[in-house]
Amino acid sequence: MLFISINAEYVYMNQKYSKEEHLKGYKLIKHLFEKGNWYNKYPLRIISCDSPESIRLHKVGVSVSKKCFKHAVDRNRIKRLLRECYRLNKLELYNTFPTPHLFMIIFYGKEIPTYKILSKSYLRLLEKIKSS
Repeated sequence: MLFISINAEYVYMNQKYSKEEHLKGYKLIKHLFEKGNWYNKYPLRIISCDSPESIRLHKVGVSVSKKCFKHAVDRNRIKRLLRECYRLNKLELYNTFPTPHLFMIIFYGKEIPTYKILSKSYLRLLEKIKSS
């Protein structure tokens, strides 16, 4: 069970990656790529921007290049690992960005990573974002 502090109140944070947290829709993704800030830490890249006012939660999407990984099995494996990194480290993301944001996590490495490598680079990337 995770708890986050919002305005001196502790709120229960669900560790699921619910449908409300999925980044979907042409308009939201277009808004993200037009107005987003890019952060890199090999092998991950995160694009983030403030979400429109109607959205109350962070919305997160994941992406893996078809150019680098020809087989859908490999791309799907990496996307599952990326979603798991987000899900288990959701509290760090909420501490870094307290207001609702849109995110796209992009994997641009050349080899299929392990969960340990992805998790470590994801946390390093969040630390880099905090410090900037």
